[in-house]
Amino acid sequence: MNFYDKYILPSFLNCACGSKPIKYQRSKVVPMAEGTVLEVGIGSGLNLPFYDPVKVSNIIGLDPSEELNAMAKKVAENKGLDVEFILGDAESIPLPDDQFDTVLITYTMCTIPDVLSANREMRRVLKPGGKLIFCEHGLAPDASVRKWQRRIDPYWGKIAGGCHLNRDIPALLLAAGFEIQSMEQMYLPSTPRFGGYNYWGTATAN
Repeated sequence: MNFYDKYILPSFLNCACGSKPIKYQRSKVVPMAEGTVLEVGIGSGLNLPFYDPVKVSNIIGLDPSEELNAMAKKVAENKGLDVEFILGDAESIPLPDDQFDTVLITYTMCTIPDVLSANREMRRVLKPGGKLIFCEHGLAPDASVRKWQRRIDPYWGKIAGGCHLNRDIPALLLAAGFEIQSMEQMYLPSTPRFGGYNYWGTATAN
């Protein structure tokens, strides 16, 4: 790991993913989590303030970054939340099948190298009848914006931890065997259009 990835990138991601429009998106989806919860890509813990402790019985946070895990642990301590942190990749979740009532993923599908495998893993660990809650940025509907997403994407990934601007979130969920139950989409306000088209909703395993 180079100097940028270890010392600069975690703070950059915490700041970028904690902007006001994104924070508002988190406030809409995270309270839907209930029961036993796996948060994939817990990062620096930006979702933790929005969990409803009355509805959630247990939270496990998965992330490959030691630096972001350390930041998230401080947030959990400050909020008085009992969270189990696992250092690992989403493509190979080190947990049994059919374990969680809820899997939560926000602003993470963009950075996972093999996102289809990760989505299949999330489906595997969901209990029958469990739900995936997602909130992600991705492929824009407008051709002019998509053109800029394609142009910027190779450079954006180098400064944003491997983030891809133009992943087709609904298609990736369907390909992994999820059935989308509800979904909304829009450009977030006060956000560059090339990185601001959001998809959010819930899905269940077919």
